Amino acid sequence: MKFVSIRIVTAEIERLVGFYAAVTGVSPQWYTEDFAELVTEAGSLAIASERTMQLFAAGAARPAANASVIIELLVTDVDATYRKIRPHIDPLQQPTTMPWGNRSLLFRDPDGNLVNLFTPVSEAAIAKFARYA
Repeated sequence: MKFVSIRIVTAEIERLVGFYAAVTGVSPQWYTEDFAELVTEAGSLAIASERTMQLFAAGAARPAANASVIIELLVTDVDATYRKIRPHIDPLQQPTTMPWGNRSLLFRDPDGNLVNLFTPVSEAAIAKFARYA
């Protein structure tokens, strides 16, 4: 099994895709007016309108209802990234070095989903994420 993507279902797809494009610097690939992906080397962040849920199990996903998942994105320099994206976010936690060796920035996307941008800074964390370098 290989992890491929995480999908966010939203009521405002253009707003959310625009937000993630601004935060990540990744250009979205639009497949329909209801589905776009931001493709990275490690996997994709898929964003779909709530209308797409009619093709799956209607009502199984509710936009802006996440309270337990954190979208984590590895960046080269979290402090530099924070300075660049600051106009687009309202941080819950400014860049902070965590006990497990990552320097992390925590904020919410426009739908309220938690997003953690991080940079490994300890020797162990750098080694752990070396496969993504």
